[in-house]
Amino acid sequence: MQYRLLGRTGVKVSSLCLGTMNFGEPTNENDSIQIIHAALDAGINFIDTANAYNAGQSEIIVGKALAGRRDKVVLATKVHSKVGDDVNDRDISRYHILKACDDSLRRLNTDHIDLYQLHRPSFEIPLDETLGALTDLVRAGKVRYIGCSNFPAWKVMEALGVSERDHLARLISVQPPYNLLDRRIENELVPLAQRYNIAILPWAPMGQGILLGRYSSGYPTDSRAARQPQSDFARRITQRAREAGDKFVALARAMGKTPSQLALLWCKDQPGVTAPIFGPRTLEQLRELLPVAEMSLSDAERQACEAINPTGNALADFHNSSTWMKATVV
Repeated sequence: MQYRLLGRTGVKVSSLCLGTMNFGEPTNENDSIQIIHAALDAGINFIDTANAYNAGQSEIIVGKALAGRRDKVVLATKVHSKVGDDVNDRDISRYHILKACDDSLRRLNTDHIDLYQLHRPSFEIPLDETLGALTDLVRAGKVRYIGCSNFPAWKVMEALGVSERDHLARLISVQPPYNLLDRRIENELVPLAQRYNIAILPWAPMGQGILLGRYSSGYPTDSRAARQPQSDFARRITQRAREAGDKFVALARAMGKTPSQLALLWCKDQPGVTAPIFGPRTLEQLRELLPVAEMSLSDAERQACEAINPTGNALADFHNSSTWMKATVV
C-alpha cells in the first residue's frame, strides 16, 4: 500500500480512501463491516463517510466496524445536509455544526473526528461563523483537521483568507468530483490546491459507472440512476458520456485491466491528488480495486486516456448545480 501526506499535515494516509455511501443501503450492515475489515487488512487507513449517508446508518456501521481498530484509522465525515425536520437541522451555521458534530461522534462511537468536512458551501452564512465553530471543535479536541467538499476554487480561497485574517483553523483538504469525464477542477482548483498544499480527495473517480460501460444500453435495474431517475446521477448520463465510456472500456481491456481499475488508477496518480474515494458495494468489488494502490500507468497508457477527454474539459457534469458554478459541458 502506498501512503501519502494529507496536505500540509504530517498525517500519512493510504493512496486509496474507502468511501461508505453504500453502507446501510444497498449494502447491508454485515457485508459493509466485512468490506471495512478487508480494506483495513489490506493497508487502507483512510475512511470517508458523512452524517447524511443513509440517514446516519453509514456512520453507525463504520463505528461498529472500527471497534478495537479506531486508532489505526484516519476517519473523515461531513456536515451540511438535512438530518432532521427542524429548520436548523442543516447547513453550516455554528448552531448546526456543533450539534451535528456531537451526533456524528455518538454514531461513530469515537471521541474525535480526524477530518471534519463541510459537505457543501453556503452562500448565505458568513465563513467566519462556520470556521469559528470548526476552530472551537478543534480546540476542544473533538476534531483534528478540517476540510471541505464540493467547494469551487474561489470559495476555498475565500476560506483560506478568512482563516488567516481571523487566526482560525485552516482547510487542509478539498473533496471535488473528478474523473476522466469531468476534468474541470484542473482549470482552477488543482493549481490552487497545489499552491497551498491542500489535499485533493476526489469522489466519483469511476464516473459513477459511466466509465465502466454500465449505461451503454440504458439503466441497469440495480443502478443508482435507475433508483433515482430524476437525480443528478441520471442527468450525467449523456450520449457523449456514454460514447466516452464505451471507448474507455475498450481501452482498459486492451491494457489488461478492468475498467474500474483503470478509472481509479488514472485518478489516483493525477497531479495534486492525494487519495481518490471509492465506494465498493460488495467485497468482490473491493478485492478487484485493492491492487490499484500498487499500480501505475505508463506514459503511453496515460496519453491514451487523455485522448478520450483532454485536460480541463467535461463530457458530463458531476458538480452539484445548486452549489457549484455553471460551467459548459461540451
